[in-house]
Amino acid sequence: MVETNGVHTAIVMPLTSPQKDWRAEFPARDLSMPYRPYTHVSVSWGEREVFLNTPTWGDITLSTAVGALANGDGLLHVAHYIRPAPSPTLRVLRIAPDEYARLVTAIERVVPPLEGRAIHPGYFDHDVFYDAPGTYHLGNTCNQWTSDTLAAAGIRTGLWTPLAGGVMRWVPLPETRGHAEG
Repeated sequence: MVETNGVHTAIVMPLTSPQKDWRAEFPARDLSMPYRPYTHVSVSWGEREVFLNTPTWGDITLSTAVGALANGDGLLHVAHYIRPAPSPTLRVLRIAPDEYARLVTAIERVVPPLEGRAIHPGYFDHDVFYDAPGTYHLGNTCNQWTSDTLAAAGIRTGLWTPLAGGVMRWVPLPETRGHAEG
């Protein structure tokens, strides 16, 4: 799945699958509510100061935004979900097992090692932040990371997708079921 809040995008995957068990890299013990029956993990990459100091878009300042666009430090945002339901903001992306394996490999490249990993509290009881490699700038935004990660798996996406809409336009909307009137 690919999710968006209208500004930021993330990749949502099963917590466990034949290709990957994410529980080792993203342990529930890092969450403030670790004992829920989580089924999926959402992974996104973004700018450290924006992620840590702007829990809502209303909290962002001009200096934080400018600093992010001028070479900010990378940070992973990881959220755990229980059976997420498809919606216009959480869209299913059907891919082949080999594409998923490549997606896993692409994400693993930015996951910091467990040993000595810096962990930062998330916005809610089911999410967390981890320091991550990479430099955030206008050519390498959070949404570009999502797009590049999907592309590394062989999934068709836009060449330059600095905004959420540029990513989401490549992911089909969920089908809606209508009723026939009689």
